[in-house]
Amino acid sequence: MRSLSGRRMAVYGMFSAVLFLALFLATFRRRTDGMERQQVSIVAFGDSVFGEVRDETSVPALLQELTGKSVYNAGMGGTCMARQPQGRRMDYGKDSLSMVGLARAVGTDDFGVQQTVRMRETNAEYFEEDIDRLETIDFSRVETVLIQQGVNDYHAGIPIENPEEPYDEYTFLGALRTTVAYLRRANPDVRIVLVTPTYTWYIFTGLTCEEADQGGGFLEEYVEAELGVAEELGIEVIDMYHDFFPHETWEDKDVYTRDGLHPNGEGREKLARRIAEVLEG
Repeated sequence: MRSLSGRRMAVYGMFSAVLFLALFLATFRRRTDGMERQQVSIVAFGDSVFGEVRDETSVPALLQELTGKSVYNAGMGGTCMARQPQGRRMDYGKDSLSMVGLARAVGTDDFGVQQTVRMRETNAEYFEEDIDRLETIDFSRVETVLIQQGVNDYHAGIPIENPEEPYDEYTFLGALRTTVAYLRRANPDVRIVLVTPTYTWYIFTGLTCEEADQGGGFLEEYVEAELGVAEELGIEVIDMYHDFFPHETWEDKDVYTRDGLHPNGEGREKLARRIAEVLEG
């Protein structure tokens, strides 16, 4: 009797589980169901070089003025191309806001993870608005995606590449390859243009990016790796590191940057004009 009763309980349990699943599937709605999709010509992903300034003098806003095309500024300060090292994967909010994390959300049309992130850092108040807007963009109709990343990977000492796993999302090039794959999944015809980091100076240490190895190599090594993988993947790249900002002397940092890293007004205009030149051929 006990054995028969146990079998009946198991059958009832399985039936209840199937019934629950059927009801769930019948009532489940994706966040994006019924959402009004926005059309944007250019989406500019990046770090604080794009994202720190949000007004009409930002690089994306100037680019919109120069090209006459709609440009959405998706730059988020402090973010990397790659995901963070293993020890910080579970508790670091910016991991899902990395370029590869955002590209995965675009490729799968699911920003659920990003919607749970609540940053408490200074100057990160606009992140939530960025995610809300990105979720509504119809990426199948986006003409161009700009990817301006790399300097924070350099600062964090992110490994440039894993020779055993080319698509390792915890390396700079692995994250870049994965990013391109997800963007092409969302839109096979999208034009992808990489924007390399610029030359940088560090006023608190008195060192330049040519003198400071942050654990993964010098900044130029990240740039050279980015140039190489762009050729590998058949995508465009704008080299903003070599022969762009003058850097013959330490004082050159004041010509186009406000602190050795972030572009000043003249620097943002110079960046926007160079990008516009490339986009317009």
